Formats: sequence, structure tokens, C-alpha cells
Amino acid sequence: MNLNIFVVLLCALFAGGHSLKCYECTGVTGSCAGVEKTCPSNSTTCTSVTVTESIGLATVSVAVKECNAPQSCVNGTINFGISRTALSMDCCNTDLCNGKDVTDYSSNTPNGMQCYYCNGISCSNKLNCLGTEDYCIKAQVTSVTALKGCASKSICNVTSQVTQDFVGISCCQGNLCNSAKSITQHLLFLLWPFIFYILIH
Repeated sequence: MNLNIFVVLLCALFAGGHSLKCYECTGVTGSCAGVEKTCPSNSTTCTSVTVTESIGLATVSVAVKECNAPQSCVNGTINFGISRTALSMDCCNTDLCNGKDVTDYSSNTPNGMQCYYCNGISCSNKLNCLGTEDYCIKAQVTSVTALKGCASKSICNVTSQVTQDFVGISCCQGNLCNSAKSITQHLLFLLWPFIFYILIH
């Protein structure tokens, strides 16, 4: 047998027989130690995530470590005006490489872009986008319920994964491109399903 073919087959057999191991935990204090978990075959990445949720003056950080798919590696923010969620994630692909907690990478510096957001009365309010929020986002939940605001490109890139939870999610690039049509919304009930769907898929 050709030596090159033998080496390729040997590597394939080794890779097929090895399952990645990652730490797994959730910590509501922004930190967690994690227990070892053998990942399923479709999870080839270990992730360590810090989710920072700000509502008004209150801020909560949650740490999550788990097995994941490479396409789920996302860093960015989604800003609905009265609420902002930052995802800071480190991804790696060697055994137990996700042991460290992740620092919140997000920036609170205005970047010059504006999008519409909903404040409970109307969706005609203008929001100054921050940090890497270079897109406007609109999540239409029902004909009378919506979320609007600013989002990072990386968040918009995964919106196709959450369409089953909403009637429609769309991102656009350009100031105030997410329309100002008035519509009522219930933000606090809708935000967490969207964020945690991203985290676990």
C-alpha cells in the first residue's frame, strides 16, 4: 500500500475514534468551574461564554461552558435600547481547553450609527448603536409584537438559526433601516429565549 494513503487512513481512524472532551457548567455569578463531558460527534468545539445582560441600571453576567458546533462561535452584542445583551465567547478544539472564564469583550462607545427601537409605547425611538453594533435588527414575533434595535454582524449571521422562535428576524445595514412602524412589544418575555437558543445550538 502506498505510504501516503496508509498515513491518511491511519489519521482518519484516529480522528474517528477520538471524542472531544470539554468542561460543562453554568454559573450565574459570571464564573463556573465545570465538569468534564465527552462531546457528541457533531460538537467539535469547546466554548467558554460570558453573557452580560443589562436592563436599566442592573447588569447580570452568566458564564456557560459546553461542547458546541464551530458555527456557534459568536462574539457580539444585541441592543434593544432598554436592554442589551453581550456575548463574549472563546472557542477551541482540544480536550478540556475551555477551562478559563471569558472577559466581557463588549464596548459601550457609540459608533455613530442609529437604529429604531421599541420602548413599550412605540417603535419610533432612535437608538445610538455601541461598539461593534453595525447592523439594525428587527424580530417580528407576531403581527403586533416586535423587537428592534442594534446588533453586531456576528449576531445577524446566526439569525437564520432562530427563525423557528419568531415569525421573522431580519438585519439591515444603514442608519435607521429597520423601519419606524409603530407596534407594541413585550421585550422582557422575548429576549431570553432568543439569547439562550444561540448559546445551546
